[in-house]
Amino acid sequence: MKLQNHLYPALGLAACVGVLALIIGTNAVWLDTSSIIAIYGLLALSVGISYGQAGILSVAQAAFAAIGAYATAILCMRYDVSPFLTVFASVLLPAVIAYPLARLVTRLSPLALAIATLVFGNIVDLSLREGGNLTGGYIGLSGVPPIPFITSPMLFNILAWSIVILVVVAYSNLIHSATGRALNTIRSDALRATADGIDVGHERSMVLALSAAVAGLSGWLYVHNSSYIGPDSLGPPLSLSVLLMAVVGGSRTILGPIMGAAVLTLIFKFIPAQEVQGIFYGGALIAVLLLAPRGLLGIRIGRWMAARKNTENAEKPLPQVVARRPS
Repeated sequence: MKLQNHLYPALGLAACVGVLALIIGTNAVWLDTSSIIAIYGLLALSVGISYGQAGILSVAQAAFAAIGAYATAILCMRYDVSPFLTVFASVLLPAVIAYPLARLVTRLSPLALAIATLVFGNIVDLSLREGGNLTGGYIGLSGVPPIPFITSPMLFNILAWSIVILVVVAYSNLIHSATGRALNTIRSDALRATADGIDVGHERSMVLALSAAVAGLSGWLYVHNSSYIGPDSLGPPLSLSVLLMAVVGGSRTILGPIMGAAVLTLIFKFIPAQEVQGIFYGGALIAVLLLAPRGLLGIRIGRWMAARKNTENAEKPLPQVVARRPS
């Protein structure tokens, strides 16, 4: 049976993760780094879904992750609910909040939309800080129970990357579906999409809800890995960080956001100073926008597409010219 093209990204990612797992082994420090890359990669992937596919520049992805993280933390600590059940709340609650928000803001211009989502993220941040005993206020919630049966950093790393691979499979299916083609049309020309009978407002709202659900899933992983969640854990600055990760890796590609998360996480691991990180953020963003607008992975894909197009043109037979006799 011929392998479907949309499975190649997931298989490639699984192969890379398998090789790295053999290299890392049982090293606790690198296992923790790998898990953080998986969590941030999932969060950056949510940016790729909203911005890369539908052109929705959301600066509230960390807020959706925080909603998912606080949802599972509160249910586990206050009501003794199993993390296997709270994952549904962590995924559904951000999506339910994102859909009506998108109905309000997606009709705005890109800049106004980004500002609106940034304001929403700050409102969520302020609400969590002033949440009192429910959210732990400025102190946060500590002692969040781990995921059952995940008793070691290696098992958590396997779980985190397995979830990322499953999301990549679902994302690939979305891109190759009729909905994915509709989103590409909306991103390129919203007026043409409306003329084709596509409900632009609904489709944009659904894709932002989907990206919020993926962000909430990353928040679920984050809080059960660290056993703590506070206002500064998944705050507004992280939204800018994951946006940079997606842009650096290639927001319109499937694996680009994950690559960007891996590259920047490893760089920041060796640049601990906050001031230097801020300088690097600005410099990296400017360099990518000038030198590689499609991102690191987008460069390779763009060259491959150009080479494939040249090959197809070379294989086409030249038109035959038939000489006519003068009458």
